[in-house]
Amino acid sequence: MKSRFTIASPSRAALDQLPAVVALARVAQFSSFTRAAAALDVSASALSQSIKALENKAGVRLLNRTTRRVALTEAGQQLLDKIAPALETFDTAFASLDEISGSPTGTLRINLSRAAADFVLAPVLEEYAKRCPNVTIDLTVDDGLADLLSEGYDAGIRLGEQLARDMVAVPIGPQLSMAVVAAPAYLRRFGKPARPQDLTQHRCLRYRFCNTGEIYHWEFTEDGRDFSMDVPGYFISSDSAIVAQAARQGLGIACLLDISVQDDIASGRLVRLFESWCPPFPGYYLYYPHRTHMPLKLRMLTDILQERRRGAGTKKLRKRK
Repeated sequence: MKSRFTIASPSRAALDQLPAVVALARVAQFSSFTRAAAALDVSASALSQSIKALENKAGVRLLNRTTRRVALTEAGQQLLDKIAPALETFDTAFASLDEISGSPTGTLRINLSRAAADFVLAPVLEEYAKRCPNVTIDLTVDDGLADLLSEGYDAGIRLGEQLARDMVAVPIGPQLSMAVVAAPAYLRRFGKPARPQDLTQHRCLRYRFCNTGEIYHWEFTEDGRDFSMDVPGYFISSDSAIVAQAARQGLGIACLLDISVQDDIASGRLVRLFESWCPPFPGYYLYYPHRTHMPLKLRMLTDILQERRRGAGTKKLRKRK
């Protein structure tokens, strides 16, 4: 019986260059041999040799290399412009095999904040490993905001207010709120502020955003009116875990996500202040580029995260009853 498909047979020479072209695409994506090599799980020197061989075969330079930067030449850009759709089709075809087998493979690269890693993803890693034993999980913990496409991530996990508009966002966590907290020892020494405005007379522990360098202004709501305060303080860190530790040591008052200090509050190590001034807001989302088909390895992680979210919601309803 004849096949229903007619397949154009590429030349042997073209097929031989496929790994090198994939390598070229990765280097162009990351603007770095080191990062591209890590993504492809090869050495940077092997990657460089592969692309040099491709350039020799083509007879033109495809990359401009300097000590600080790697960029495509005009010829390299033309080659990738023509071959990129084929590479994307190739990738989609292999992803469809996962759909058929029901067992995803490959590497799942996620960029997420420290709090998201600790309180959203870490609790489900064991379950994901059971369901997807053939997937390598590659996490980058970064409180800045990564460009998912240019940096080669499958998805990111961030608060809803931090997401770009061109992303598909899936809610994966409960509502959150900011928690203003202080150690009992601090409050005994300096007194307990009655209102947010009293913070001007206190020692505050402040957080700096990694991606912008700006200091976080503490946000409050009173009688339906939102306002923020640039609180005074002698301590600043871009790591929220260090801010929380400083608060436990009685060094000052901190403003952190409630999930990051809930155990401290429950145990009495920290006292929560101004709770009525800190209403809940939408929590964490898993997000990925709009034009990207969600592969099975990512969909299964999303399913697990949403199952956990629904379970947390059910527990809250039971407690209210």
